[in-house]
Amino acid sequence: MQYRTLGSTGIEVSTLCLGTMMFGAWGNPDEAQCTRMVHAALDAGVNFVDTADVYAFGESEEILGRALAGRRDQVVLATKGHNEMPGAPGDRNRRGNSRVWITRAIEASLRRLGTDHLDLYQVHRPDPATDIDETLGVLGDLVRQGKIRAIGTSSFPAEQIVEAQWTSERRHRERFTTEQLSYSVLNRLGEAAVLPTAQRYRLGVLVWSPLNGGWLTGKYRAGQEPTGDSRALREKDHFDYGDAAVRERKLALVERLAVIAEKAGLSLIELALGFVLAHPAVTSAIMGPRTPEQLIDQLGAADVVLAPEVLDAIDEVVAPGVTVNPVDIGYVPPALTSPPLRRR
Repeated sequence: MQYRTLGSTGIEVSTLCLGTMMFGAWGNPDEAQCTRMVHAALDAGVNFVDTADVYAFGESEEILGRALAGRRDQVVLATKGHNEMPGAPGDRNRRGNSRVWITRAIEASLRRLGTDHLDLYQVHRPDPATDIDETLGVLGDLVRQGKIRAIGTSSFPAEQIVEAQWTSERRHRERFTTEQLSYSVLNRLGEAAVLPTAQRYRLGVLVWSPLNGGWLTGKYRAGQEPTGDSRALREKDHFDYGDAAVRERKLALVERLAVIAEKAGLSLIELALGFVLAHPAVTSAIMGPRTPEQLIDQLGAADVVLAPEVLDAIDEVVAPGVTVNPVDIGYVPPALTSPPLRRR
């Protein structure tokens, strides 16, 4: 296992981070298996674990909290908040980045995770309804209370990262020190602005979906139908396998990438994880295993370093900055989806 410093925080983390979105009803409801994955990752040298309150609506945090009992001090524990959570009818403030909701959300995450502090708390998405100064203000208060050690963002566009840094400097607020973005061989938009911006501000960078939702695992190949309980079958509404044009384009690209991996003596998973970790801005790639077998396959990339000629070959297949399916980016500005925001 390799380790890097998380931006300017001084916190040392493993280059592979265990993501737990698949823990619970959204992926693997077998808590014993999820617990084994946590311990297997820690035993392999992983010291970075990422979750979110919205994953299975709190169940993922609860499973993780129980799994970390007795080993909490071995990990840098990160969670996220922003998305709407279940609550009492009429409660309209169970979402967003306001002082009201963040205060409640963090207390709930601490309770579910069975800990008195979070090493990293990330704002899961931008919130146009809340001034960033309001968000930074409450997060700073929680840092001073000892409930949070560091704060970051997830899926923030470059311009909003800059605005937050400016606000921190000019208004003497706590500073975001990390960004978590969707980045993979098939989704390279981050190379255009977010990753260079993160470098400029010395942010630690976590990468979510480095395997592009399973496309870069090798399980989806041209001429073969998905088998078993693959994501393409389990989550048709949230997986672009059902879009014929996107499916055919990705399948063709995967075939070319598989050839590159084979020539380099690597699995497709190792190629994909090695690719994101080769970017100088990236600190850690988040693994999102649903089963122990998937975890083992991804842990195999712990020491992979791609040669320059391999990276050049990948560039010839998917050019820098190109995103095959824009949906993979993870955040769409509200003005692009809400007509009233574009019209007088």
